[in-house]
Amino acid sequence: MKKILKVTTLLLSAALLGASTTNAQTARVVRIGIFPNVTHAAGLVAIERGLFQKELGNVKLEVREFANGSQINEAFAANAIDFAYVGPGPAMNGFLRGLPIKVIAGAAGGGAVLVSRGDVKIVGGVKGLASKKVAVPTRGSTQDISLRHLLKENGLAPTDFGGNVTIVPIDPANMPAAFASKQVDAALVQEPWGAVLEAQGAKLVLNEKRIWKGGDYTTTVLVGNTKFMDANPEITKDILRGHLAGIAFIKKSNAAAQKSISDEIAAITRQRPDRDVLFKALARTKVTWEIDLKTLAEYAQLNKEAGFARDIPDLDKFVDLSLIRSLVK
Repeated sequence: MKKILKVTTLLLSAALLGASTTNAQTARVVRIGIFPNVTHAAGLVAIERGLFQKELGNVKLEVREFANGSQINEAFAANAIDFAYVGPGPAMNGFLRGLPIKVIAGAAGGGAVLVSRGDVKIVGGVKGLASKKVAVPTRGSTQDISLRHLLKENGLAPTDFGGNVTIVPIDPANMPAAFASKQVDAALVQEPWGAVLEAQGAKLVLNEKRIWKGGDYTTTVLVGNTKFMDANPEITKDILRGHLAGIAFIKKSNAAAQKSISDEIAAITRQRPDRDVLFKALARTKVTWEIDLKTLAEYAQLNKEAGFARDIPDLDKFVDLSLIRSLVK
């Protein structure tokens, strides 16, 4: 698998750029972070189809590939990216730790499932996870928060809260290998990796509608570095225009969008999801720029409940959808 950028590499990249792009009134380079997930479909399509670059014109787009939200927060802390697609959980926790980031658009809703190994008996849904090892993308990820809430609702708890469910952080693209080697019994993971695991014999325990809120909750957001955005308002608009173009392309040309998503995932992970897998994954994922702020506020409570934050973020400071709303036609 292609190596995911580490913080040291990101710091070196930032240094090679010379002065930080956040210090420039008009940046010549804009750096965007993304995961090889269907929940990042808008960004993957906008990158592969050149939709971001078309809007940016002479400003060069640099794409940085990551595996999880923890790495995204490390990159923002190192001033190594300007924008990123990431789950609301890591974004909230980065914001609460003082990272200069703000949510400027939604990207996807739902798109996560709970699956178990084909040879593992999970009886009674979530209750069947007792004494099992369950993979999530990283500690504090949106899926980790969701899993902890599901466990609590079903009278269970993870080992770090005195229970008997072991939560194991594994990069989503590595979960198929983890299932094959029997490192874990189940996984709560975003698409397309849930559908990939099913295609390899895993059993669906909960679909995207049964994870939380009938699947009607934000799974991925687009965030930006506030210092960069303040210094580069036109570039920020261009990124949002490219984001909207990616969403529109997916809705208008689903088959072509699937190819773009497949190409980007293959380029990052050296694993190419087949057509049926992508069709299933996209069917479970709502690609949209909109965010239900009431639901996001409830999710912030789940994040606190899971023990990843002591406070609830001020959504007026954490989220600003005014710019993208002004660009929607």
